[in-house]
Amino acid sequence: MPVSCLLLDDKGCIQAANVLAQEHFNLSEKRLLQQNLSAFIAPEEELKTLLAHASSAETISSDVFYTVVGHRPYSLYVSQQSDGLICVVMIAEGNRLEAEMQSRRHEMAEAVSRIALERAHEIKNPLAALRGATQLLSEQVSGEATEIVEHMLGDIDRIKERVDGFLQIGPRANIQMQLVNIHALIDSVIRNADDHVKVQRSFDPSIPETLFHERRLRQALENLWSNAIEASSDLVVWETRVEHGVVLPEHKGAVLSVKIISNGAEIPEHIRQKMFEPYVTGKERGNGLGLSIVQQVVQEHGGKVVVNSELMRTSFTMYLPLRTEE
Repeated sequence: MPVSCLLLDDKGCIQAANVLAQEHFNLSEKRLLQQNLSAFIAPEEELKTLLAHASSAETISSDVFYTVVGHRPYSLYVSQQSDGLICVVMIAEGNRLEAEMQSRRHEMAEAVSRIALERAHEIKNPLAALRGATQLLSEQVSGEATEIVEHMLGDIDRIKERVDGFLQIGPRANIQMQLVNIHALIDSVIRNADDHVKVQRSFDPSIPETLFHERRLRQALENLWSNAIEASSDLVVWETRVEHGVVLPEHKGAVLSVKIISNGAEIPEHIRQKMFEPYVTGKERGNGLGLSIVQQVVQEHGGKVVVNSELMRTSFTMYLPLRTEE
């Protein structure tokens, strides 16, 4: 189960704890057994009330709880099992808020993707015909008219580039996966780094080749790399890790995290909540599609992307299912 889960007796003493619960409390199951949950979760009276309701065969939840050590907020979901034990599911408040934010991003991305794809296809065919006609015209004119037609061709090409940008954020069903060495892919993205940019690698060498759509994932990595460089960073750190406590929808098992950390300008506060939406950008130049494409690629792979930005440190982390076979 990809959440922290405990089994309690009718007195609130722990009878079993899954791996995530042990990680949250930083104690082994052996050390947790027979200890009362109130030794770890407060307030005690609220906990007693919640467990009393569960003992009456009610399924109930509350978000008023926090850890005794560290005061980290948690929501608890409790219900009585057929064997009389009480099942307690613990969800960290930060995880809940993150899940809600990821859900909103996903809904926004899906809506924008459908609109983008529809509009792009409506424009692309007549645009191709217009370019063909303009190209033909350029071969038949001379003098001042030649310059005008060339200007028209340039404008048409810019429109085509914008349409292609729409297509990049459109949905792609059944993308073809293949085994990819994530470290080799990152190295190929950054191989032409400027001399003034120091690049550090903190790679987990045990990570196996993983199923990805290589071209799409490269595009996401290139966009994150470009963002770091355009933020005037002179130090960029790439990290890869295998995560066992990260929950991804429709995936059970290990998760690969790919993180890029840079020391450039922080992300402006006013765009942080919507930076993954198309055409939202804090740069003077840029079309605002880079992070939209990153999110789309991550969602295609069944993952999620998390950002954290503060003075002299901005990080983007892609969490992707670690799959080595279909």
